[in-house]
Amino acid sequence: MNTASLAHAGALDAAAESPGIARADAPGGVQIEHLTVRYGSRAVLDDLSLTIERGEFLTVLGRSGCGKTTLLRFIAGFIEADGLTGTLSVAGHDLTHVPPHKRNLGLLFQSYALFPHLSVFDNVAFGLRARRVSSKDIARRVADALKLVQLGDSGHVMPAQLSGGMQQRVALARALVIEPDVLLLDEPLSALDANLRASVRSELKALHERLPNLTIVCVTHDQDDALVLSDRTLLMRDGRIAQLGTPQQLYDAPDDAFVARYLGAANLLPPHVAFPLGDARYTERERVACLRPEALRIVPLGQGHLHGAIASVEWYGAVLSVSVVLDAMPNEPVLVTMQRVSSMTPQKGARVSLQYEADDVVLIKP
Repeated sequence: MNTASLAHAGALDAAAESPGIARADAPGGVQIEHLTVRYGSRAVLDDLSLTIERGEFLTVLGRSGCGKTTLLRFIAGFIEADGLTGTLSVAGHDLTHVPPHKRNLGLLFQSYALFPHLSVFDNVAFGLRARRVSSKDIARRVADALKLVQLGDSGHVMPAQLSGGMQQRVALARALVIEPDVLLLDEPLSALDANLRASVRSELKALHERLPNLTIVCVTHDQDDALVLSDRTLLMRDGRIAQLGTPQQLYDAPDDAFVARYLGAANLLPPHVAFPLGDARYTERERVACLRPEALRIVPLGQGHLHGAIASVEWYGAVLSVSVVLDAMPNEPVLVTMQRVSSMTPQKGARVSLQYEADDVVLIKP
């Protein structure tokens, strides 16, 4: 099935008795048990079990090929594989063997796949008409959906007259108007430029706040999407769950070096470098010390815990990214991020020390 078909599938034939997004008494959430997807000898997903609570915004993060889009396609019902095992329950119903068009899911993929010959109103109404909803209800529900995505006055406009961000909002309204049990988003912001991406990201967050009972699963490769949008983040690696938790948990307390580096820059130091002699952690052999760049402070030589020379200084507007080669680690520079308002302006080649709090150091698996 092509991307355009995927984008429309959730709106075409979803069950007419859908419970609606805002019903407080409706069951919700997604339950996946022991999901394995195998193509020949390659396991794309390997014995994955996951519970997504009703009303939760879950982002699924990971590198290309890790299985995140396969997970989303499994929920949507689009997976056909020789080796497919596992069960799926959505909103209290077993959907393991239910075809995609009967799953009552809202789908938004990279390609918005709007019908160019239909107005915004007709694009959003398309799925409702396929379900034979009355004209009166269509008018009300389309108006509500367009208002929800801040396009209340654009029903008469053709898609070609809209910006990329506005087209994305039309596609989102089309996914929401069927009152889905779960909204599935596959890289919904990837086609937008950086400024527009940040704006639409904020709109998605605000939308979720306005629809607290709607369960949203969003696949992305962008760490900012995960940090800003989600209640919890699922980071995947090679078809398995690398770590699942709140964005803050993954950032502040990563399980291992892979998680630490995926969620942002991370300095990984041998414990005997990060801790002073006499500290119980100094002799740790099984783990490494993780220090985020913003936890480090550059101070005059001799006044900090670590000593070295500044190798480079990069300017990012209000923030400076400074690379420091430590005497104790000459082959792997550490990164320090600092605000430009700092009283000390780092200079390349200068000998400096680095200071940090003991609580900012996390011991993790390599």
